[in-house]
Amino acid sequence: MSGYGGVISFEIDGDLSRTAKFIDSVQLPYIAPSLGGVESLIEQPAIASYWDEGPEKRAQVGIKDSLVRFACGIESADDLWADFEQAFKRSAT
Repeated sequence: MSGYGGVISFEIDGDLSRTAKFIDSVQLPYIAPSLGGVESLIEQPAIASYWDEGPEKRAQVGIKDSLVRFACGIESADDLWADFEQAFKRSAT
């Protein structure tokens, strides 16, 4: 395996609970803040990094309850895509 990784942020069409359900539904990325490794990582900043700030403070700095941060690792892009598709489907119900 070779190539480059990157970090993207996106929002789930839903609330804190639906976003948490999406995060819990992915199977390949580890749920963790960036640890500097080669594996894919995913987190919900409203819960992982900014929970103690409260909703008002998070809103002031642009951290919505539906925000997801994903650090792409060296896993197969096709595998990650399929994993995200199943997680989107599971979180929609």
